[in-house]
Amino acid sequence: MASKADSIGFKVWGPDNVVHGPVELPELVTWVQGKRITADTWIFSEKDDKWSKAAQLSELGMFYRPANGDTTGASISGEAVPIEAMRHLKILAALSDEDLARFLTFMEVHTARQWAPIVHQGDHGDAMFFVLDGEVRVRLIINGKESTLVTLGPGDFFGEVSLFDQGPRSADVVANSDAVLLKISHEAFGRMSEAAPDLAAPFLLGIGKTLTARIRADNKRYRDSIVLARAAQ
Repeated sequence: MASKADSIGFKVWGPDNVVHGPVELPELVTWVQGKRITADTWIFSEKDDKWSKAAQLSELGMFYRPANGDTTGASISGEAVPIEAMRHLKILAALSDEDLARFLTFMEVHTARQWAPIVHQGDHGDAMFFVLDGEVRVRLIINGKESTLVTLGPGDFFGEVSLFDQGPRSADVVANSDAVLLKISHEAFGRMSEAAPDLAAPFLLGIGKTLTARIRADNKRYRDSIVLARAAQ
């Protein structure tokens, strides 16, 4: 069943000076991804009852927004994200194609070159990242030596704690290869919670399930290390 947000109509002023539509948001996003709509294309939103350029619409802004924030060495990707690529994101697996298209409107696309730092330990963050393509590693530098905590690939995420508390990053994250990332900021998550709670709820549930699995794994490693230490005594 289509959500209320999906059923909002949009009209597009085409380069042939003809008004096309109304179309619903998922189809509009598909037109953006197919480069049929540029940042300067005029769009009429039934919700707002006015014409605006595509880049000024809250539903499409992430496709045209310049890079900013705490991603040293990263920049905005000029390519739209296909819905098929979003299927790699494990915590969003329950969402429909239409919901994934809506979810994308709250996110920013970044690229990171191989070896580029993405976040720095100790820096205050306000966003979490999904790995859409490529590979990154989470590391700590202790006494001048690097210790890799985990390697993350397509479908994984990091930085979720800073999404909620805007506190200091607990580790560095560095690109092992050229990588494409999706970023959702604290501010964007707040907008999602108000405008699309039906997206925010499964998103939070997915984060919770993943964090629970990580805690269980950490507890097992800690327990195993205690067993080994006691056996060696």
